[in-house]
Amino acid sequence: MKVILREDVADLGSTGQTVEVKDGYGRNYLLPRNLAIRATRANLKAIGEIEKQKQTRDRKRRREADVVKDRIEKLSLSIEVLVGEDDKLFGSVTNGDIAELLKKEGVIVDKRAIELESPIKVLGIYTVPVAVDKDVAANLKLWVIKKS
Repeated sequence: MKVILREDVADLGSTGQTVEVKDGYGRNYLLPRNLAIRATRANLKAIGEIEKQKQTRDRKRRREADVVKDRIEKLSLSIEVLVGEDDKLFGSVTNGDIAELLKKEGVIVDKRAIELESPIKVLGIYTVPVAVDKDVAANLKLWVIKKS
């Protein structure tokens, strides 16, 4: 079955591309999820319109991501943690903890988008990268302070 992709599909192709797929994959996955349309003569002529729609969606998603990025970069969050000797943390500050702090500030971000190399285990000031969109990243300033 020949289909025209309406969205980028991993390991298959990008928007507007005409690809050959197995009948079941096209009929049961791509077409019901509106990821592709059948490659008919009329639809082949409509490829330009499909690409325009995707570009419009991408621009809108990019603008929304830029707004979230600006909000995150304006924030300077602090988290109070219990510490022991030599200012070592009991436990650590993880992606989930940072996501909860952002949620309290009104910025909802998936914890998997917070790109910590490893959990934070020492007091200090950290710059934490947050992937807002596939090509938009923000830097969050995080203060890890001692709980009094």
